[in-house]
Amino acid sequence: MALAFTALPAAAQVQPVTGDGPVAVPAPTAAAPVPAPTPAPAPAPAAPGTAGAATTDRPVDFSSDVVVYDSQADVLTANGRVRMSSEGNYLAADQISWDRKTGKVVALGNVVVVNPQGDKLIGDRVDLTDELRQGTVDNLLYVMESGARLAARRGSRDANGVLTLEKAVYSPCPVTTECGRAKEPSWKISAARVVNDPVRHRIRFSGGRFEILGITLPLLPIFSISTGDRSQGMNGFLLPDVKVSRRNGFELALPYHWQIAPNRDLTVTPRVFTAVYPALEAQYRELNSLGAYQIGGFLTYGDRRVLATDPKDDGIRAYVEGNGKFQFDPLWSLTTSFRYATDKTLLLRYDISRDERLRSFTNLERIDTNSYVSIAAWAFQGLLVTDDNKMAPIALPAIDARWRLEDPAFGGVIQLQANSLAILRREGQDSQRAFVSAEWNKRMLTPLGQELLLTAFGRGDIYHTSDSASTATAIYRGEDGWHGRAIGALAADLKWPFVGPAFGGEQILSPRVQVVLTPAVPNLTIPNEDSRSVDLEDSNLFALNRFSGYDRWEDGSRVTYGLDWTLQRPNLAINTTIGQSYRLNRRDVIFPDGTGLSGQLSDIVGRTRIQFGRLIDVTHRYRLDKKTLGVRRNELDLTIGTDATYVRAGYIRLNRNISQSIEDLQDSEELQLAGRWQVRRHWSVYGSTVIDLTDKQEDPLSIADGFDPVRHRLGIEYEDDCLSIGFSWRKDYVQLYGQRQGSTFQFRVALKGLGR
Repeated sequence: MALAFTALPAAAQVQPVTGDGPVAVPAPTAAAPVPAPTPAPAPAPAAPGTAGAATTDRPVDFSSDVVVYDSQADVLTANGRVRMSSEGNYLAADQISWDRKTGKVVALGNVVVVNPQGDKLIGDRVDLTDELRQGTVDNLLYVMESGARLAARRGSRDANGVLTLEKAVYSPCPVTTECGRAKEPSWKISAARVVNDPVRHRIRFSGGRFEILGITLPLLPIFSISTGDRSQGMNGFLLPDVKVSRRNGFELALPYHWQIAPNRDLTVTPRVFTAVYPALEAQYRELNSLGAYQIGGFLTYGDRRVLATDPKDDGIRAYVEGNGKFQFDPLWSLTTSFRYATDKTLLLRYDISRDERLRSFTNLERIDTNSYVSIAAWAFQGLLVTDDNKMAPIALPAIDARWRLEDPAFGGVIQLQANSLAILRREGQDSQRAFVSAEWNKRMLTPLGQELLLTAFGRGDIYHTSDSASTATAIYRGEDGWHGRAIGALAADLKWPFVGPAFGGEQILSPRVQVVLTPAVPNLTIPNEDSRSVDLEDSNLFALNRFSGYDRWEDGSRVTYGLDWTLQRPNLAINTTIGQSYRLNRRDVIFPDGTGLSGQLSDIVGRTRIQFGRLIDVTHRYRLDKKTLGVRRNELDLTIGTDATYVRAGYIRLNRNISQSIEDLQDSEELQLAGRWQVRRHWSVYGSTVIDLTDKQEDPLSIADGFDPVRHRLGIEYEDDCLSIGFSWRKDYVQLYGQRQGSTFQFRVALKGLGR
């Protein structure tokens, strides 16, 4: 950028002031004659901050369109696109006047000051030192690197970068629309005095008030917020949580956050209720060189009865949980999680969780490209009335190791596995197992375009069982003592895709046939701990073993056949699959009647998914009885609409007629509905319901009458990019250990943008 010089009266001395580099002095004009040179001219004034300056020796980069220097007053004035920068501080203005004697810099017109952190200060007039670090501003706008803004009548910044504002307004919300039009922020804070400390990452307000959606709310006389990320957090109270429920009455929670260190924090939340004793909740989090973990807890005093008819049992009620992951090196890591409650009703009573079972585990893993090792331990706690936790299993240890090898002889891949598991109970059956296995797979394409997968599998097991008679379900027990078995299987899976045009798009039709050859295996002498939930579905139709775990193996050779069909066209996609299997022998099988796998011929299973653009997505899964074609499993998931306005429906009916003596496989029927309607750009109403449609036909032991509501929920919500407000109502119809839970009302406010 070239620099020009304005001529002064003859009494003044004029010298070029360098900024971007050497410049030529313009020719003299009649209107402004330039005095003749003298033998000893006065030295040229140095640029601000150079060695010639009286106030500082820090370098300042400088440029402008026009520069005027008054040597008598020792004042330099720059006009037109003036730019100054020093040690990461940047200044731009229409005019700058620099007094070299005092070191004062006055910037006028469209002034912009940027600090090394990226925060931007905009004002009409800015008074600064020549280091550009401290000064005062009139009618300023302070734009932080995070996008938050502070506007004030007047402000000053000291040498440490602390900005003090008078009569200021703060908001992290955008003040313009996407089209560039001005708009009011969703929420803002007005205060008589605001202090922004960039070192402590804190903004402190004195005499402040909240304004949310145009409604002014009073605040404490002095409060502060953090402008840093979580590692630079601060201590203080967070937004309160308000809730009203039939069980606990009015509830008020006021969290307090303590930033112990940049990598550690603690949040303590006192909770006060009108219908029960108060409670205390806490959460500790830490991030260190090995990983991260968090530990939380809930503590109160109250009635611990499971059923309303039980004698009253007041005492300490507590819940603890934690999880974390630690990476010791690129291969070894430790993942852990634990959950424990002192009684069965605590979690539901205080809306902590709706889980029916708590799980705790620790897992040490080693993972590389071709191997995997896991050493784990598991424990469980049941929260249902019928759960006897003395019979809950504890898996210690659970060891699993796998290796993948390239087959040098026949091609393909070999996977080796070694596994051991010990299951202990305080009361009940104990069991231990160990096995080793090898699996070979080779995938190839035939000259006709068929995809062929060949598999060979072998496994050897050793089991030990004690106290098997204490297991109520006979088919899960096994027999006491030591038992061994050998498992082998050969399989070939053939797909033949045909591609061609159809209905204005492209279709792929893929017939599929799988043959599995496996001899008889002694299953019933082995205890069943991990293979109890079994059901024929489209997801396991072509599996080598259609049991979910290791304790049961599907013996008997079989042929499985099916068809996959896909249609792709603009705004329409259809994917469907259907299949069935046929057993090659007539031996009795261990699958319970009703699972779809008993007998020589299996039931028919299928799945169809239809997507119409982004507006309609429906998935239907089904299982048809092999003899009557009656629907044994009917499952539908439907979504209509966009992310903002939609309707979702989920329906499932299991009508398998499985014996009531078998756990984990009971029939049921349920309908779930949910929807959201965006009434305006930021306002939405939503609702959901869960209805139990189970009757005596699905479950003879069920107490449902065929149409029992489980849970209703309605709410209204406002949400934009910096504010979320919601009010919801929920009614639970399911009894909580003999007592109805009733209605719960909750009001929630979340202020976004309170941090970088």
